[in-house]
Amino acid sequence: VQLQASGGGLVQPGGSLRLSCAASGFTLDYYGIGWFRQAPGKEREGVSCISVSDGNTYYTDSVKGRFTITRDNASDTVYLRMSSLKPEDTAVYYCAADGPWPGCGLLPQEYDYWGQGTQVTVSS
Repeated sequence: VQLQASGGGLVQPGGSLRLSCAASGFTLDYYGIGWFRQAPGKEREGVSCISVSDGNTYYTDSVKGRFTITRDNASDTVYLRMSSLKPEDTAVYYCAADGPWPGCGLLPQEYDYWGQGTQVTVSS
């Protein structure tokens, strides 16, 4: 069971990035998937998640209206589209899988499998 996060990089404030989380060794069909981030000196924070059972999505308040999480079960990939990026979005972003479980949440301790992280830097 492996998750591979990718798509990070350096972007100017106001810019956009799309992160990808690809699964290998298992199918995402039965797992809630979450995106988390961790900035230097800060705790890991839940950013967004998407459930399996009903496709519901959840976002932490600071990213609502700017980030969008989607999943493509055919390719076992979950995406996080990030727009209107701000310097405070700078962090290492991780994807994680919870399950097999139909729902999802924004607490790191709920998740069983983690990807390696991808760096997002928002700076002019």
